[in-house]
Amino acid sequence: MAMLFTRRWIPPTQRRVARYLMDNPTDGVFLSSVELASRAGVSQATVTRLATSVGFKGYTDFQRRLRVMAMNRHAPATARSRNKLQAAVRAEIHNLSALEAIVADTRLIGKIGQNLAASQPLVVMGVRMASYAASYFAYFSAKVHPDVRVVTFGGSSGLDQLSQARQAGATWLLGFLFPRYPREALLLLEHARSSGMKTVVCTDRVPGLAADYADIALPVAVGRRLVFDSHAGVVVLANVLLEALSDANPVRTQQRLEEYERMVTDRDVFVPNRDSQP
Repeated sequence: MAMLFTRRWIPPTQRRVARYLMDNPTDGVFLSSVELASRAGVSQATVTRLATSVGFKGYTDFQRRLRVMAMNRHAPATARSRNKLQAAVRAEIHNLSALEAIVADTRLIGKIGQNLAASQPLVVMGVRMASYAASYFAYFSAKVHPDVRVVTFGGSSGLDQLSQARQAGATWLLGFLFPRYPREALLLLEHARSSGMKTVVCTDRVPGLAADYADIALPVAVGRRLVFDSHAGVVVLANVLLEALSDANPVRTQQRLEEYERMVTDRDVFVPNRDSQP
């Protein structure tokens, strides 16, 4: 049943219904749409929308399929005993295992690192919920790259930032694109490519959206077991790309890291780590 609800992205309100059904598979599948809505704490319309979101014509077809699933459950006892939080962590472990296989292609990752390192300025883009990933990457990449420009808003402001970066010499953009796939992010990617920049896009939609907006698409799954998506794989992939960026120009990386350490020491930026002292 979990596969039915995680193979496609569904909004948080509908996930509450899905979670109720996964937690109560024996009873939940025999409830009417009104009863199920009441148990899950949502509207009847939300229950109906969930049915169509996962590929059914309506609630009746959806319920029929759920009943078959409930009667044919053969999950191992250990899997059945996991609570929803453990199941979410287990799903992210699976996502990380898939990412491990992808980054085994060190030639591809190394080439991406070289391209990002050579782009001056380097543009990093992520809007709405993906803005955290862009900001995370930009914060650390600025330690080893001389000119990193982060774009976290769409509209005319974001387009202006891209145009200015291109005029300054930017050749590559690193983008993060995840559900619910903001149109403004696609417009930014489209503008970047039309202006002459190449794009690396980290996304869970490969093939799909990325195929139309990316010169290189890096697939990374997001967790869909909880009310809001979890992004363990995204953070790890960002760190993999940071490593590739650093390795692409080791001399510059070392020089900039040493300069940074001198600066934070002189300014007394961080609290001393007393645990490391004898």
